[in-house]
Amino acid sequence: MSDVKEAAQRPAGGPLELTARALGLGLVLSVVMASANVYLGLYAGMTVSASIPAAVVGMLVLRTFFKGGTTLETNLVQTSASAGESLAAGIIFTVPALVMVGAWQGFLQTESLLGTTAIAFAGGLLGILFMIPMRRVFVEDPELPYPEGVACAAVLEAGARAQAGAGDGGEARAIVRGGLLGGLFKLLGGWLGLVHGGLEGAFGLGGGRVLFLGSDVSPALVGVGAIVGLEVAVLIFLGGALGWLVLMPLLPEVGSMLASLGLPLPPAELPADPLKRAWALWSGQIRYVGVGAMAVGGVAAIWKVRGGLKRAVVQLAGRREALGAEGGEGVPRTERDLSGRTILFWSVLSVLLMLGLYVSFTDHVGVALLSTVVMVAMSFFFVAVASYIVGLVGNSNSPVSGMTITALLFTGAMLLVAGYEGLEGMVAALGVAAVVCCAACTSGDVCNDLKTGALVGATPRSQQIAQIAGVAVASLVMAPTLALLHEAYGIGSKALPAPQAGLFAALVQGFFGDGQLPWGLVGLGALLGLLALAGDALLASAGSRFRLHLMPIAVGIYLPFGLSVPILAGGLLDWWMRRRAADPDAVHHRGVLFASGVIAGESLLGVAVAGLTVAGLGGPILSGLGHGLVVGLTAVAAVGILLAFAAAMRPRPSDGAGTSPQA
Repeated sequence: MSDVKEAAQRPAGGPLELTARALGLGLVLSVVMASANVYLGLYAGMTVSASIPAAVVGMLVLRTFFKGGTTLETNLVQTSASAGESLAAGIIFTVPALVMVGAWQGFLQTESLLGTTAIAFAGGLLGILFMIPMRRVFVEDPELPYPEGVACAAVLEAGARAQAGAGDGGEARAIVRGGLLGGLFKLLGGWLGLVHGGLEGAFGLGGGRVLFLGSDVSPALVGVGAIVGLEVAVLIFLGGALGWLVLMPLLPEVGSMLASLGLPLPPAELPADPLKRAWALWSGQIRYVGVGAMAVGGVAAIWKVRGGLKRAVVQLAGRREALGAEGGEGVPRTERDLSGRTILFWSVLSVLLMLGLYVSFTDHVGVALLSTVVMVAMSFFFVAVASYIVGLVGNSNSPVSGMTITALLFTGAMLLVAGYEGLEGMVAALGVAAVVCCAACTSGDVCNDLKTGALVGATPRSQQIAQIAGVAVASLVMAPTLALLHEAYGIGSKALPAPQAGLFAALVQGFFGDGQLPWGLVGLGALLGLLALAGDALLASAGSRFRLHLMPIAVGIYLPFGLSVPILAGGLLDWWMRRRAADPDAVHHRGVLFASGVIAGESLLGVAVAGLTVAGLGGPILSGLGHGLVVGLTAVAAVGILLAFAAAMRPRPSDGAGTSPQA
C-alpha cells in the first residue's frame, strides 16, 4: 500500500501522472478494450494492440472534459487500458476450451465464473510482476527497437506539441468515424439481418474432394489487415490458401501418403453437402497442420532469441536490486519500481490462488501441486520470451499462440508421465496453459508500455500500479462477456469460431481423453514449418524485403479461410494508400486509428447485439427478406467498407496527395 500512496502523491513541482482522473479513465477504457478484444479474438482468432487508440482517446477526453491533462497522465491512461486488452487475448485463447471439453457448463456457474476471474487475475498479475525485475534488462537494451512502444511515444509527444494550439482533432475523429462504421455494420448484419457476415460456397470435386471459396464481410477484419500491414496480411492469406485451396482438395492423397508412413488419419463421418464437408474437414483435420507449424514457430521464436535471453539472465543475476529493491527514496523518479516486498507478496498470493483453483478443478492435490510448479516455471520463462520478442517485433506480432501450444504440449507430457489422465488431466493442462498465456500476453504489453514510458519520462512504479489496476478490473468482466457471447452466438460456432480454444480442447482430448489426434497432419505442419523457416533464411540471405515469417502462415492455416480474405484486402489498401503519399507513415497512422475505431465499434456492437439476443430482442429481425436481396446488399456493403477505408486513409495535401505512385 505504501507504493500506491507514494506514487499517487505528486512531488512539489513534479508532473501530474497517477491522478484519479487518469486512472479512472484508464480503467474504463480497460473494460471497453477488454470486451472488444474478447469478441474480436473469438471471431478472428487474433487481437490488436490498444495502446495508440487508447492514447488518442485519453488525450481527447482529458482535453475536452478536464481542460488539460499532461503527457504522463495520457501515458498512464493507455497503460491501464492496454493491460485489459492484452488480458483478453490470454483468456479467449484458452479458457473457452474448458467449456468445449465439458469441464464447465458455461461461464456463469460459480465454478466457471470464479475460475475465469481467478485465471485472468493471477495470470495477468504474474505477467506484470515477473516482468518488473526484467525492466532494465529489456527496456534499456539498445538492440531492441520496440516499434510499437516507440510509435506510441511519438503519438504522446505529438499530442503534447499540439495541445497548446488545441490540435485539429483529426486523430480522435478518425477513431470515432471508424467506430460508427463498425457499429453500423454490426447492427445491419447481426441485428437487422440486412447483410450476411460472409459469402461462401463449396464444390465437390469427386472422390471425397471439396473446394471451398468464400470471404467474410467484416470491416473489423479489413481493419486488422490495415493495422498489420501487407506483408503479414499476405502471409496469413498464403497460409489460408495452403490449407483450404491446396491441402483440402488433396486430402485423400495426403491421407494415403501418411498411411503409408504408418500415420493414418483418424476415421471421420463427413456430411455429403460440400459446404458442410469443407467445414468438417477444416475442423477435424486441416487445422492440425497449423498446429504443427505453430509449434515449430514457437520453438523457433524461442531459439531465435536465445542469445538475448541468455544475456538477460546474466544481467538479471548480477543485479542485487533486480527485485525492485531500488524503488525507494533517493532514487530518481524515472527509475522507481514497485518494491521487492510488494512483488513477492502479490506473486505468492497469485501462486496460492492458482494452487487452490487447481485443487478445486481436479480434486487431486498431487495434480494441483505438479500443475502449480509447472505453471510458475513456464510463466516466468515465457514472460521473458514474450518480453524480448515484443521488443524485437512489437506486441501485435508476438507469437503467443505458438508459445501457449508449446506450454500445453509440455504440460500434457509432464502430466502423462506422472500418470494422470481423463478429465482431471485435461483441466490441469488447460489451467496451466491459460495462466501461461495470460502471463505472456500481459508481460509483452507491460514491456511495451514501460518502453513508451521511458521515452516520455514516466515513473515505472506508477505505470506498474496502473497495469495491476487494469488487469484487476478487466478480469471482472471476462466471465460475463464470455457468458453473453456464448449464450447468443455459441463459442466454437461459425459465428464465433474461437480457433485457438478449439485447438487446445482437441489437443487435451487427444492427450487425456478418447479423442484421436491426426498426428500425421501435425507432423506435416511441422515439416511445412521447417520448410518455411528454410525459405525465410534464404530470402534473408538474399536481402529480400519480403520474408516467409512462419507464425502468420501458421495462423492462416488454422483460421477459417474467409477471415484471411478481408485481412488481405486491408493490407492491400494500406499498401496502396502508402504508395500514393509522400509521407507513408502519416497515412498508415491515420489508417491504424480509423481501423482501431472500426474494430472497437464492430466488436462492442457485437457484444451489445449478443445482449439483445439473450434478452429476447435479438435478430435478424428482417430475416424474411429474399436471399438474393440480402446477398446483393452484402456485396454492396463489402464494396462500401473498402471505399470507407480508402476515404479515411486518403493522402492529405501535406502527405503528398496527387503525387505519382512510387516505383
